Amino acid sequence: MALSKKPVNGMKDILPEEMQIRDYVQQVIKETYRNFGFTQIETPCMENIANLSSKQGGENEKLIFKVMKRGEKLKIAEAKDETDLVDFGMRYDLTVPLVRYYSNNANDLPSPFKALQMGNVWRADRPQRGRYRQFMQCDIDIIGEPSNLAEIELILATTTTIGKLGFKNFEIRINERRILKAMAAYSGFAEEDYDTVFIILDKMDKIGLDGVAEELAKEGYAKESIDKYLGLFKGVEEAGNGIDGICYIAKTLEGFLEEDVEKNLLEIINSVNAAKQADFKLVFDPTLVRGMSYYTGTIFEIAMPELGAACGGGGRYDKMVGKFTGQDVPACGFSIGFERIVLLLMESGFTVPMQRPKVAYLIEKGYPADKLVDVIAKAQEERQAGKQVLVVRMNKNKKFQKEKLAAEGYKDIVEFFNN
Repeated sequence: MALSKKPVNGMKDILPEEMQIRDYVQQVIKETYRNFGFTQIETPCMENIANLSSKQGGENEKLIFKVMKRGEKLKIAEAKDETDLVDFGMRYDLTVPLVRYYSNNANDLPSPFKALQMGNVWRADRPQRGRYRQFMQCDIDIIGEPSNLAEIELILATTTTIGKLGFKNFEIRINERRILKAMAAYSGFAEEDYDTVFIILDKMDKIGLDGVAEELAKEGYAKESIDKYLGLFKGVEEAGNGIDGICYIAKTLEGFLEEDVEKNLLEIINSVNAAKQADFKLVFDPTLVRGMSYYTGTIFEIAMPELGAACGGGGRYDKMVGKFTGQDVPACGFSIGFERIVLLLMESGFTVPMQRPKVAYLIEKGYPADKLVDVIAKAQEERQAGKQVLVVRMNKNKKFQKEKLAAEGYKDIVEFFNN
């Protein structure tokens, strides 16, 4: 039986054309983030299963690729449940590994610590356009900064990067988890029902206000609470999705919302708008939830019209380090949707700018060894001069070979014949 040529479902082979774009995107990301003072780190692809299953990753914890114990530790016949069989898991995001990394190395790191992390993550998800079971994530995080300077820097660094990649007219949607809770409390929902209410609210962009009302009613919530809740969103819509919307919600929720929330959001919006370098809008969106349960304050998301979906996001998670150390440390992060950005660039026919000149040397079969030495030396000289030089044997179908090389960007093709 022949071996399978296809990659595992939900994972893919990356061809040279895409790899070139991926390398370029990574280069722009790293260069821009370093200009903002972020330091690159790396964490292992596997973590202890207890860290990954700590009820902080929301729905993603259901998508963990789990690693069975090995050797003498694996005792299938004696196993009572999954915990007797599994000890590790493939990371489903980069935040949990980062927090473990910080907790383990805090004494050797600056404060605040500005981390840049890029690497593959794995989720046992249903594959679809722009969504894979193995994919690259790109995160920046600031640990140890309690003020909204963290949010401002993260938004500016991320939007500057996206702008450098050629994207315009995108949105950064911003909200606050404390606003979400205050809206639910104001409307009369019990605290134990918040998670259910937020899960339904998160569908707003797909099912609309009427759909949210219908689903809340199916859960058995009082009509009075539902009407009061949805009235808040209508009020923000009428006030506008900027500063006026924030002021409206803060005034309406007076007594339910902490006083510093309005001030923090307004400072973030005003500071970002005054310093931004990319073409985007920063909008207040009270329907923004974000799935991760570890968020404690500000949350944000990138919306791109070309994609019709989110292309990255993040927020503040001040309680997560304490899960490892027993002492809370303020933390905030932003993740770019690397795979979706690459997909959009590929579909738009994007070509990597400012490439080195590419030259191909085609050497006929049987070319004399003494002359080949001179050809190799010439290729080395051109490489030293900054050119990308490919040295290959000439195929029988030379015409097709040259067409392929031209398609790969080799404008100069030099042929060496055995005369």
